[in-house]
Amino acid sequence: MDAEGLKYLLLAVISFNFLFSKWLNWLNVRRPTGDVPKTLEQYLNREKLLNSKAYQLSNYRFGLYTGLLSFILTFLFIYFGFFGWVDIWLREYVDDPILLSLIYFAVIFIGSDLISLPFDYYHTFTIEENYGFNKSTPKIFFMDKLKGYMLSIVIGGGLLWVLLWLIHRIGPHFWWQFWLIAALFMVLVNLFYTAWILPLFNRLSPLEPSELKEMIMRYAKSVDFSLDNIFVIDGSKRSSKANAFFSGFGRKKKVVLYDTLIEQHTPEELVAVLAHEVGHFKKKHIIWGMVVGILQVGILLYILSLFIFSEKMSLALGGTILSVHLNIIGFTMLFSPISTLLGIGMNILSRKNEFEADAFAKETFSGPPLAEALKTLSVNTLSNINPHPWYVFVNYSHPPLLERLEKLE
Repeated sequence: MDAEGLKYLLLAVISFNFLFSKWLNWLNVRRPTGDVPKTLEQYLNREKLLNSKAYQLSNYRFGLYTGLLSFILTFLFIYFGFFGWVDIWLREYVDDPILLSLIYFAVIFIGSDLISLPFDYYHTFTIEENYGFNKSTPKIFFMDKLKGYMLSIVIGGGLLWVLLWLIHRIGPHFWWQFWLIAALFMVLVNLFYTAWILPLFNRLSPLEPSELKEMIMRYAKSVDFSLDNIFVIDGSKRSSKANAFFSGFGRKKKVVLYDTLIEQHTPEELVAVLAHEVGHFKKKHIIWGMVVGILQVGILLYILSLFIFSEKMSLALGGTILSVHLNIIGFTMLFSPISTLLGIGMNILSRKNEFEADAFAKETFSGPPLAEALKTLSVNTLSNINPHPWYVFVNYSHPPLLERLEKLE
């Protein structure tokens, strides 16, 4: 395929991705609301159900408009060779190929983020605000942005420099060496995320001695789960939505509970949520998820090595000579259908793991408190209790609420 044909293939791929994702969103949002399920009658009335549907519709429209803008800009940039024009312009000032690529990606990243910034602000302070979720302030919003930029420069820029150095130094065989580095990085992030990165954005405090902590420690002992690190995160300073998560391995493992989760649930429900997270650990879902993720990165890097020195890809994006950074951009577009398929496979595995973790919590603690916690979480966050099956198949990492309740109850 010549450069012109490759250009139209790129346009076809991004067009298909856009239409496919928006078609799924349309199927999901137009699905009838239905009646309030019997199992949710104590938590959900018709008014709340319609409010949930309105929230989904607001997010659908927002995603449609922002997605359409992103699609149109990307389409035009490819069609008129703007990606290549930026490369040609920067080459007038920068000779070093690695520095050129770093500056190129910085220009594209900053430009993209500046375009999306007002939309992110609107979503936080209009949509989330209108439905009672937003607790953030403009100061927190912009400080988060600045901290995100710093992390992108230090961590993202560092990893990108290593990737580019290996590409220029080693050639097509760069992929397996950077794969080892990426795998190590993924493990380190899992180990130290809550200690090094999360505190930049949130305050973590050890769970104070209380009935809840005693119940958690008693449960952990009953399932032979060593647990010394239980933290509360101040999620309420940004949103009223609640969550909990587990990170790390061995002595580094931590359980983090959102303060909003503690406010909205009874101690029994919170222990049931913890039991679910322990189930993931006991079933080795975290380890296997890490292994599968590392394998996916290896596949991605190997396929990238087949494209990275393709002059046709650079020409297709409007460049005049072989350009590594143009080829990386073109590759991410061409790889997106494969990425979607891999994502579907990961979501299927994730949904299976969620059912297994629910079953573990039911067997080792109790099913009803976990079911009550899921109901409260779903109603409080205006979740879609009747999503379209195709949307679930492609996008859901967790099973729909009613399916989980059916197994628990």
